[in-house]
Amino acid sequence: MSAAAEVVSLSQPALTQGLAKLEAQLGAALFDRRADGMLPTEAGRALASRAEAAFAYLAGAVRGGGRGFARPDRLMTATQLRAFLALADAGSFVGAGLATGLSQPAIHRAVRDLEQVCGAVLVERRGRGIGLSEAGRRLARGIRLASAEIAAGVVEVAAEPGGSGTIAVGAMPLSRAVLLPRAVARVAAEAPRARFDIVEGSWRELVEPLRDGAIDMMIGALRETPPPDLAQTPLLDDRLIIVGRAGHPLAGSAMPPRDALLRFPWIVGRAGAPVRTLWQGLFADTEPPAAPIECGSVMVIRGVLRDSDFLTLLSPDQVALEIDGGVLATVGPALASGGRVIGVTTRAGWRPTRLQARFLAALAECAAEITTQDFE
Repeated sequence: MSAAAEVVSLSQPALTQGLAKLEAQLGAALFDRRADGMLPTEAGRALASRAEAAFAYLAGAVRGGGRGFARPDRLMTATQLRAFLALADAGSFVGAGLATGLSQPAIHRAVRDLEQVCGAVLVERRGRGIGLSEAGRRLARGIRLASAEIAAGVVEVAAEPGGSGTIAVGAMPLSRAVLLPRAVARVAAEAPRARFDIVEGSWRELVEPLRDGAIDMMIGALRETPPPDLAQTPLLDDRLIIVGRAGHPLAGSAMPPRDALLRFPWIVGRAGAPVRTLWQGLFADTEPPAAPIECGSVMVIRGVLRDSDFLTLLSPDQVALEIDGGVLATVGPALASGGRVIGVTTRAGWRPTRLQARFLAALAECAAEITTQDFE
């Protein structure tokens, strides 16, 4: 304890009191007290590992500031970080004050002190408002990721580490119909205290929240070449079908000739989306048909198809109810060359909690079941 107090520049009584308070809040012993010193418990080692990762995120966020202290990540206070992150989220000192209960002068002072510690301008005036500088955006992301690590550490040392906590999921279109609901239902039954935070969106809409730590993972179509800061795990292959309204002139089990497909307008995904690339491949050696609607919302697509002669490419799971109900119909069989890989995207180096790891395992189990059903 004496050596640790010297390292962090605290008195031994202050460090002792702080550790005791932390253990009381967590409801877990972090150290075994012995006559010859203290040894970390399993919970202590887990929390220390998460804290080390949190400081690494903060250090990486302020690296290269140039004018600040040598280790600014060790000098930031919780109040400063809380005030700055509230300002980043609210976009104004007024909003940050309302979110934190701090006065505007207190938030101004906290941000100014943080800028001095980091040796960089974090907040810039833009007309009548404010915005984060590049350094400010890096720090905001570092704080969010550090906060996520600490939250994960708290869950890991809790009394029921495997049955409580939050799973924040970014749900891309192809995961919402069958795979994600099935995995959520399975884990919710096993861990009634688990909390699920599911955010719908496209890859472009979800990738920055993933990088910020606002969500733990994205589930949906994988990219052929993911960015280096992201990791992808494939789960299953999805074969697309051509879909139109019930009673569409091309509806049926036989694949119509390509000339017939060229006569009708199409709904396609946005540029860069995997489904858009696959659609372009259908007409690779000819002028593609008219595609006046670019849309990633399956709900909107289904509504347009129902009331028009538009065609589109979708996963069978996304329109299974509408096809069974006689609202929509398939055009030909599933495309042999129209497969997409569905999987999980996470931050590179991300370490799941036990609950999050169980959810990942449930996704793999459900994907295997779906694949087996497809072959039966």
